Amino acid sequence: MERPAWAPRSIDISVPSVSRIYDFYLGGSHNFEVDREAARKAMEFMPGLPKIMQANRAFMRRAVRFAVDEGIDQFLDIGSGIPTFGNVHEVAQAARPGAKVVYVDHDPVAVAHSQAVLAGNEDAGVLAADLRKPQEILAGAEVERLIDLNRPVALLLVAILHFVEDADDPYTAVAELREALAPGSLLVLTHASYEGIPLPPERAEGAVDVYKDIRNPLIMRSRDEIARFFEGYDMVEPGLVPPPLWRPQEAPEDEDPYAFSGFAGVGRTA
Repeated sequence: MERPAWAPRSIDISVPSVSRIYDFYLGGSHNFEVDREAARKAMEFMPGLPKIMQANRAFMRRAVRFAVDEGIDQFLDIGSGIPTFGNVHEVAQAARPGAKVVYVDHDPVAVAHSQAVLAGNEDAGVLAADLRKPQEILAGAEVERLIDLNRPVALLLVAILHFVEDADDPYTAVAELREALAPGSLLVLTHASYEGIPLPPERAEGAVDVYKDIRNPLIMRSRDEIARFFEGYDMVEPGLVPPPLWRPQEAPEDEDPYAFSGFAGVGRTA
């Protein structure tokens, strides 16, 4: 398999990556046949997976614009993946020139491509780090350069927590990040769930098994379990809801049924 220029030498391009699978679902070009094969296997069980990812991305854009309207001009996007059109820095900096954005991911492809996309953008940076080690993120060079933790920050955890197993204690990681944020900061979060998927759970489980097979288990949590991540935050209306129902700009009834899978919400620190 020929290695493209954007793929770091350090990565094994014969192994699927959740970042590159997500990129494929969003119509991106930074993925390999091994990623597309895994994505197509998952779609055999859940054909609406691309719609779910697109609904996540659309929610993220609305939430970023909301944050800017609330006066926030700093964004920390953890588990950011491979930047595709309409990512956080594009939305935030279009609405508020000079807004600061730090992308964080542990996937070398996501980090390398983010660096290429952000070249020349002094108000955005990328950090190679893992959500499971929040103190390393907070002490990261790009976070220290761009983010003033004494002022409100929008913390984005979009489509990432469902890849963190309970054994790795994601609730503590999220709480540690919250403790570092100034009052008035926002948590922007989406999470996969069996709730809302227009399929019997046993069929949806086939797609979950594909992720397990590529050693990136997809943890489907209930609405109550997802709500726990917002402990210490006041929920912004309309609360924790399927992505198309969070402050929609278009009639949500026109959305594909798969778009209502999982939950999205925004919380504010007191």
